[in-house]
Amino acid sequence: MSERESMPYDVVIVGAGPAGLSAAIRLKQLAQAAGAELSVCVLEKGSEVGAHILSGAVIDPTGLDALIPDWRDTDCPLARTPVTQNHHWVLTRKKKFTLPHLWTPPFLHNKGTYTCSLANLCRWLAGRAEALGVEIFPGFAAAELLFDDQGRVKGVATGDMGVARDGTHKSDYQPGLELHAKYVFFAEGARGHLTKEVIRTFDLAKDAQPQVYGLGVKELWDIAPDKHEPGKVVHTQGWPLSETRGSNGGGWIYHQADGQVSIGFVTWLSYTNPYLSPFQEMQRWKTHPAVRDLLEGGKRVSYGARVINDGGLQSIPRLVFPGGALIGCSAGFLNVPRLKGTHGAMLSAQMAATAAFDAIQAGREHDELVAYPEAFETSDLRKELSVARNVVPLVKKFGDFAGSGLSGITMWLEHFGLKMPFTMGHKFDHEQLWRKDLVKPISYPKPDGKLTFDRLSSVFLSNTNHEEDQPVHLTLRDPAIPIEYDLPMFDEPAQRYCPAGVYEVVGEDAGDPRFVINAQNCVHCKTCDIKDPLQNINWVVPEGGGGPNYPNM
Repeated sequence: MSERESMPYDVVIVGAGPAGLSAAIRLKQLAQAAGAELSVCVLEKGSEVGAHILSGAVIDPTGLDALIPDWRDTDCPLARTPVTQNHHWVLTRKKKFTLPHLWTPPFLHNKGTYTCSLANLCRWLAGRAEALGVEIFPGFAAAELLFDDQGRVKGVATGDMGVARDGTHKSDYQPGLELHAKYVFFAEGARGHLTKEVIRTFDLAKDAQPQVYGLGVKELWDIAPDKHEPGKVVHTQGWPLSETRGSNGGGWIYHQADGQVSIGFVTWLSYTNPYLSPFQEMQRWKTHPAVRDLLEGGKRVSYGARVINDGGLQSIPRLVFPGGALIGCSAGFLNVPRLKGTHGAMLSAQMAATAAFDAIQAGREHDELVAYPEAFETSDLRKELSVARNVVPLVKKFGDFAGSGLSGITMWLEHFGLKMPFTMGHKFDHEQLWRKDLVKPISYPKPDGKLTFDRLSSVFLSNTNHEEDQPVHLTLRDPAIPIEYDLPMFDEPAQRYCPAGVYEVVGEDAGDPRFVINAQNCVHCKTCDIKDPLQNINWVVPEGGGGPNYPNM
C-alpha cells in the first residue's frame, strides 16, 4: 500500500461554503494587513465550489458587509436582487391568510436583505479567496481526522481514490493526501461527517441541548414573466403539515433574478408519524391554489435537498477543541424563525479566523482558540440567536398555531429587552417516531409530471453522480437491524424520509424482505444519518467529487 504524502499549512478548512470561504478570506486579509505570510487551504468534497451548496436563500448581508464592505459595487451576485416585498402566509387546504407585519418582530421583516443562489455566491467568494492566495481543492473529500501524540487535531486526510466496492484497489488507485495544519476549521454544514467525529471525540456537546434538524426540499422554477416579481419573498406555515399530528415546518417562495423562483418546503425531523414523507409533503404543498397559480405555465429546472440546524442557541456545542474550531452550520448558527444562517456562518467564521491568526502570530498551534467563543459570547449574533431560542421548542410543545403565537410573544418581549427567564430544551429527532400501529398511514397522490413529480425524476435534475464501483458511503452498523427492527416497528421509515429514493424494501410481498441502498442516488442531505430510529445508518464521505452538482441552487 502506498504511503500517503503530506502537505503543511497554517490553517486547513474543511468545506467551501460561506463559512469556510469567509474564514479563508479573513485569514488572508489579516495576514496581508500585517505583512505576514500565512498558508490557507480549503478542501471541498463537491466537484466544484458550489456543487453541494443548497439554500433558499434570502440572505442578511451583515456577514458579507463585515468581510468585503464594498461588495455592492462589484459583480457579486447577491447585489442583483434586493428583497422588495415580504409576506407570511398561513395556509389551510384551499385558502391563505396573510399575517400582518405589525404582528411579527422587526427582525422577521427581511428589511435590507437580498435573495440569490447561495451556490453562486460561494463561487464568487471562492474567486475572492483565490485572488488573496487561498488554495482551494474541489473534488477532495476530507475523510479522516489526524491527531498528534497528545491527542490534538493536527490535520485531516482526504479519502483514497480508486477503491472498488469490495475494498480492492483499482488500476487508478491513489492514496489520500494528509494535510497538516496548526489549526483545522470544520465548515461542513449541518451534520458534517468529520464534525460528528470531532464533537464525539472531544465531548463538545456535553453542555448543549441535542441538535435538531429540518429537511429542506427545494426546486428552482422558470415561471411566466407576468408572474415574476423580482425581490418578492413569501414564507408559509400551516397546510399540509397541519393535517398530520406531531409534524411542523413551512414553505418558501423567493422571486430571484432571471425570471426564476426558488421554492421549497422544510419539514422538521421531529415528526412522529413514520409514514410521513418530507418529499411528498413538498409536492403536496405545491398543489395549494396560491402556489399552483404561480407555477402553472412554468418549468421546473433544478431540484435538491439538504438538512438545516433547528436547535438554535441552546444546541450550539463548544466551538473549539485542541487544534481547531467549528464554524458555520457545523456548529449550528441558523436563526430558525428568520430562516437565515448564511450571515451567522460568515460572522462566526470571521471570529474564528481572527482568533487563529492572532494565535499563529503569537507562535501558538494545536491549542484551543478560546478567543473565538469569547468573541461569540459578546456578539450581536449571539444576541440575535438568544431572542429566537425558544421558538422551535414552543411550536413543538404547543403546536403550529398556539406555539407560533407564544413564540411571537417571547420574541416581542425580548425585542423590548425583557429577557425570558427560561431556555427550553430539545429531544433527539431519531427518538420521536411512534410505532406504526399507533398512527394513521398517509396516502399521497400520484405525481402528475407537470406540477408534482416523483423522486427519481427529481434526483435526475440534481445532476447527482457517484462512481458506482466504490465502497457504499451509507453504512450500516448492524446490517440486520433495518429488517428485523425497523420494518415491523416503523414500516422502515427510511424509504419515506429519504428525498432521493436511496432506500427501498424489496421482496416483502414474497415474504423475503431485503433492505436495499441505492447509494448512487444520494444528494448528501444527511436525513438518514439523523432520523434513523436506532442510529444504525452512518453517513460517511464517498469519493471526492461525488454527489449532486447544483448549478444555481
